[in-house]
Amino acid sequence: MHSRKHGKSGSHKPEKRRPAWLMHEPAEIEKLIVKLAKDNKTDAEIGIILRDQYGVPDVRSLNMRVSKITEKEVKKEVPDDIYNLIERAVNLHKHLNQNHHDAKATHGVELLESKIRRLGKYYARTGKLPKDWKYNLDKAKLLVK
Repeated sequence: MHSRKHGKSGSHKPEKRRPAWLMHEPAEIEKLIVKLAKDNKTDAEIGIILRDQYGVPDVRSLNMRVSKITEKEVKKEVPDDIYNLIERAVNLHKHLNQNHHDAKATHGVELLESKIRRLGKYYARTGKLPKDWKYNLDKAKLLVK
């Protein structure tokens, strides 16, 4: 978003249809997702566990989304993607407290916090966050701990 790159090219995911060799039924996979979500796994970790341990190549090929299933079952304070950005921002602020003259890190914090605010507005608009949600460093530090 804040770089001069033009995106990435390369291989594409295969067609979205259920592989014939998949042994698990969608109901079983949904139960696995709920179980893993209750064990405090992120959506990305759940996808990796399903791929590596259960042989499910892609949950989307079964017309499911890990995030939608975990959203219904386990209520998180903030979605995973904005949580990861907040965690990075808190770590960058920690770095800046020790290295005051790091101009590149200061610029990085500004860009990162603008991403957080932009994503926060989107999630407030779509109802995943409260309407009056605002990014605040003090709240972010409490959330990350």
